[in-house]
Amino acid sequence: MGKQTTLKGSVTISGHGLHTGAPVNMTFHPAPENHGFVFRRIDMPNQPVIHADVDNVVDTARGTTLSENGGKVSTTEHALAALVGMQIDNVMIDLDGPEVPIMDGSSRPFIEAIRKAGVKEQSADRNYFELTQNLTYEEPDRKVEMLAVPSDEYRITVMVDYNSPVLGTQHAQMHMISEFPEDISPNRTFCFLHELEALVKHDLIKGGDLDNAIVVVDRPISQQKLDELAELFNKPHVEVKEKGILNNVQLHFQNEPARHKLLDIIGDLALIGRPIKAHILAARPGHAANIEFARKIKQLIKEEEKGKAVVPVYDLNAPPLFDIAKITSYLPHRYPFLFIDKIIELTDEHVVGVKNVTMNEWFFEGHFPENPVLPGVLLIEAMAQTGGILALNSVPDPQNYWTYFLKIESARFKRKVVPGDTVVFVLDLASPIRRGIVQMTGKAYVGDKVVTEAEMMAQIVRKDDV
Repeated sequence: MGKQTTLKGSVTISGHGLHTGAPVNMTFHPAPENHGFVFRRIDMPNQPVIHADVDNVVDTARGTTLSENGGKVSTTEHALAALVGMQIDNVMIDLDGPEVPIMDGSSRPFIEAIRKAGVKEQSADRNYFELTQNLTYEEPDRKVEMLAVPSDEYRITVMVDYNSPVLGTQHAQMHMISEFPEDISPNRTFCFLHELEALVKHDLIKGGDLDNAIVVVDRPISQQKLDELAELFNKPHVEVKEKGILNNVQLHFQNEPARHKLLDIIGDLALIGRPIKAHILAARPGHAANIEFARKIKQLIKEEEKGKAVVPVYDLNAPPLFDIAKITSYLPHRYPFLFIDKIIELTDEHVVGVKNVTMNEWFFEGHFPENPVLPGVLLIEAMAQTGGILALNSVPDPQNYWTYFLKIESARFKRKVVPGDTVVFVLDLASPIRRGIVQMTGKAYVGDKVVTEAEMMAQIVRKDDV
């Protein structure tokens, strides 16, 4: 299956947004296992995170835009394609602006940045989605057809036909993902001159430049119009080269437009959240169709995984890493408000705590005494205390720190917890700890069933500073 990967170190790439024209710095950071691709708007209050998830797509006009937690990031496809093409699984992407920089209109600059940072193998297995049945999508009005068939590799075949005498009908193919860095990533975005003029007229490509796109001229153009374009893009002169390509742009490949469409598919399908083993065949694709197809794939994944959730298995009889004495050396909680009995796993990114629920718990006297059910808020508190151990384990002298929880989101209570149950709390870092801020995802299990899950944010504070 192969192991998951992240980056060896952080790397920054800087440029301008295609549509906003705003300067932006984009930094790729290493991330823990099972983290996936996550954007973070560090220029906004509370630095909202935006998961690269097809459910977060809010716009597909002229690129793919994601929004979550009040934050938004546009033109994500080229950077995501580079991460998939370099077979990276986990990365945190910081942006100080609303849009991924366009660079030269391809994925190549992002590939170079990833290579500069280096790739690090992680311990967890890569979780492929292996297609087992044919899947189709069509948009008859646009003559879009997409088909996915089972395959041992991630393969893509693309056909584009714009009814243009310049482009004609083009095909492109990627036989395996390892071909991406050299054969697919250099291929730049493209548009027709009449599209460019409309975008400029409506001020929709403030960061556009003749160096970050291939401009196709498929109709006669006057010298006056060429002079206007030269002035608009601050060029000494603009001309139409043979084969109808504006200015001095040399195609990297004869079928570069088709290859770029293939690149876009990879970037958009990254939003299903898992590496793919399937052969994708696409005729006349675009971002809107790619996203709808990604939604169909994700729905198929949900259906196949329903009832097949991977439940962690722990030896509850093994000697604990932390007994009550060690837990109380980390946490300030005491009876009757200490809700975890032991810690059985602990790493820099992961913690597992255990609570044994008995009829002797003090709160059962008043909480449904004739039908004792552990209060949901106390399940969340026990999860938070387990997360507190993970947070304090990141400092060399945990006895000198407090943890304060700042936010709890997406809390769900799926099953009741009753006396006799043993609750196992599993928490993982959602992103690297920065400036004392700890973001975690947590699940609570009784046996093989998830009873509670939530996302949490905490802050580590030195006691002397309180």
